[in-house]
Amino acid sequence: MTTAARPFYVPVGDEEQVFAAAYRQGLSLLLKGPTGCGKTRFVEAMAYDLQRPLITVACHDDLTTADLVGRFLLEGGDTRWVDGPLTRAVREGAICYLDEVVEARQDTTVVLHPLADHRRQLPIERLGTVLDAAPGFCLVVSYNPGYQSVLKDLKDSTRQRMVAIELDFPPPDVEEKIVSHEAGVDHEVAARLVQLGQLIRRLETAGLREVASTRVLIAAARLFAEGVPLAAAARAAVAGPLTDDPVVTAGLHELIDTYLGSAY
Repeated sequence: MTTAARPFYVPVGDEEQVFAAAYRQGLSLLLKGPTGCGKTRFVEAMAYDLQRPLITVACHDDLTTADLVGRFLLEGGDTRWVDGPLTRAVREGAICYLDEVVEARQDTTVVLHPLADHRRQLPIERLGTVLDAAPGFCLVVSYNPGYQSVLKDLKDSTRQRMVAIELDFPPPDVEEKIVSHEAGVDHEVAARLVQLGQLIRRLETAGLREVASTRVLIAAARLFAEGVPLAAAARAAVAGPLTDDPVVTAGLHELIDTYLGSAY
């Protein structure tokens, strides 16, 4: 097992069945969905179910191939090779999860190609060797389609080596259970926050790059559990992270105060 208890994840479709089937067939997985919808928690839950260790890499603009694969380091005048997270996963038969993979440069993600297809191999040029993936290895990448652009997108050659699973925010009744469980608040409070999230998601404004995710609703519920009034908690945990635009912020605050101000 990867953890003492299974990470709390409530499936909303056939994503668990598809993930498990792809894993058994040695296929790589591509998870698509908005920020805060539960992609990382889903991978953690599946690693637990499949009884595989999980190695997670948060991708960014400066991520290099050496960061993933490994490099030589100087120690006391000598050099020694240190495996990167991708190489460790290949050797150990772990699940390697590259979170927000489009944030990495395309010249970095090309190293994934022989791992993601039928070869399941990792060439390590600096060692002059090719590693075969150990049994149990699985490559999983994720990204938010809302951030797609010419500069931030996966190569078609990378996409077509993977099985895609599309995730979204769960239905309100499921999201209420998640917020209540994660924050330790009663279902009435969770329901109010989820309804607020639904309202914000229906807004059409250029000032919001993202809508209210399940993650920010949980954060607001946790503040409330610490004694912060619900409206103040929502202003801090929901409105604050979503925008810096003063006009949009004022509109969100007005919505929150109207909807939650006298509730708790």
